[in-house]
Amino acid sequence: MDSKASAVWKGDLKGGNGTISANSGVLSGAAYTFATRFEGSPGTNPEELIAAAHAGCYSMALSNELAKGGNTPDQVSTTATVTLEPVEGGVAVTKIHLECSARVPGISQAAFDETANGAKVGCPISKLMNAEISLNAVLES
Repeated sequence: MDSKASAVWKGDLKGGNGTISANSGVLSGAAYTFATRFEGSPGTNPEELIAAAHAGCYSMALSNELAKGGNTPDQVSTTATVTLEPVEGGVAVTKIHLECSARVPGISQAAFDETANGAKVGCPISKLMNAEISLNAVLES
């Protein structure tokens, strides 16, 4: 399966602006600027979209791995924090932190921890990243 998105940028880096769209229509002309990307101004940026993709992918991967082990979760909630920072020669995504909580009836803490860490490595978006990926997974009672 192929997924498509596109971006258009007009102008220089600091004074320009752009839009991001996805073929599904979920994003259509979402505006982004230097300020939304590097200065914390309201609006989206590529790193926020990566965070959303990673959170969604990890939640699905963990749910799948839990179910394959006979422990179908009631719910898996994940927040991803993507860190963009200066590096030699420019800027890069250097870290992604996944914060996850899950309600999984009948699973032991050890089995949950092992499955959560396995899903972190096996998630397709994790495999895509060239960044340190950390995880704090909490099994809710």
